[in-house]
Amino acid sequence: MPATLVGSITDSMDDRFHALTAEELIRWADEEFGNGLVMSTSFGIQSAVTLHLATRIRPSIPVIWVDTGYLPKETYEYAELLTDKLNLNLHVARAATSPEEMEAEYGRLWESERVEDLDRYDRIRKVEPMQQALVSLRATAWISGLRADQTEYRKRLPRVKLKGSRYRVYPILPWNNRDVYYYMQEHRLPQHPLFAKGYTTVGDAHSSRPMQPGDVDDRATRFNGLKQECGLHLN
Repeated sequence: MPATLVGSITDSMDDRFHALTAEELIRWADEEFGNGLVMSTSFGIQSAVTLHLATRIRPSIPVIWVDTGYLPKETYEYAELLTDKLNLNLHVARAATSPEEMEAEYGRLWESERVEDLDRYDRIRKVEPMQQALVSLRATAWISGLRADQTEYRKRLPRVKLKGSRYRVYPILPWNNRDVYYYMQEHRLPQHPLFAKGYTTVGDAHSSRPMQPGDVDDRATRFNGLKQECGLHLN
């Protein structure tokens, strides 16, 4: 663990992080954690931004992608496009249990409309593979593209947080949709193919849909509005 961060992050340090730009925060993390620094991506609607920001500073940073086996074909196409364009050091994490094995044991967990079934699904297909990847890469810090305006939980996050034995770093936490759009335009980053079809956020094919009249926010288009977080970023 970096000596300057032993113990909990103080209020004064949090104020310092809050004042940094996304680029400055990633550069700080790169200097602080070195080879222990990794990042994650979903290859979702805004994913190109954080990938571009981080790889400009550390081109070889390990990028963890949790492939649930249920992603839309457009996401797999987008993953290939961004991996080639940004020359990503990609590490694909998958569950030990195949989709067919999981469905044989539990059924289609996303169809029950029970939050506990969705939580089980997320634990099997997302959380456990991610934790295994972090251990395998010996990660001490993890960059993620969370934004405060996405969910109630994310509104309360600081830009750097110790969770368990690892630090979480959120470079674009204060950004909004406009910031993301202009950054992508400025750097000529390709949009996810589903963006043109009305998707503002996308995860698994069976639990994502385009925005519709009456939707109060992006998260209403995920998990049938039953939950906001998939569990990857919770304690």
